[in-house]
Amino acid sequence: MKYAALVYYQESITDAMTEREWHDLNQQCLAGVKRLTDQGQFLGGQALQSVGSATSVRVRDGEVLVSDGPFAETKEQLAGFYLLDARDLDEALQLASRIPPARFGTIEVRPVRELPPRDEGA
Repeated sequence: MKYAALVYYQESITDAMTEREWHDLNQQCLAGVKRLTDQGQFLGGQALQSVGSATSVRVRDGEVLVSDGPFAETKEQLAGFYLLDARDLDEALQLASRIPPARFGTIEVRPVRELPPRDEGA
């Protein structure tokens, strides 16, 4: 089963890191992705730029509304995601617990919802 592991943390924590600490954290993440890939459990993922680069789009009553910044103001910001292949939720949670930013942030694990097949002719 596929699971999304959404990585959240306070950007102020990573902003306060030294260059060496930031480099080491990124190397730990890359090593974790390699381990998951070698185990056949990493299906994809990406780190995201800072929320300062975010733009939100909404459509209300047919009008497109664009605003700077993330959708919601929260203590923790979405920093990236992993797409995992796990037997069940317990295994997905175990895998997520090994994602390095879990030490100072939150990893939200959610099953991926498969969409139905596209209607013919649509």
